[in-house]
Amino acid sequence: MAVDRRTGATQQELGREGEDLAAQHLEQQGCTVLARNWRSRAGELDIIASRGTLLIVCEVKTRSGTGFGVPAESVTRTKIARIRRLAQQWQCTYHRPWGPVRFDVISVLFDEDGQAWLEHIEGAF
Repeated sequence: MAVDRRTGATQQELGREGEDLAAQHLEQQGCTVLARNWRSRAGELDIIASRGTLLIVCEVKTRSGTGFGVPAESVTRTKIARIRRLAQQWQCTYHRPWGPVRFDVISVLFDEDGQAWLEHIEGAF
């Protein structure tokens, strides 16, 4: 199990904390979180939220440093295609007749002092 040397948190703990912050942020923006960590055989969606008729599918990336780039940079074309397929699967599974769908990325970066910096990229793809 990998542990971050600066924070002492495992990657899983760091990711969960980032997702908690992202969900709180979305709620503060007037969104309703419908699901977190929704899984199917094809993968996982981090957060599914809504605001009115808008369905928001949010990928959350958390890091404790920029040695490998900023968190949002890890959302590749392959990952985007998977997220789009999973969003369609989620909609079919829950028979939700939504209007528009927006795909967001929330980047959470923890600094050396444990302070979290959040960047919300609406309509990232």
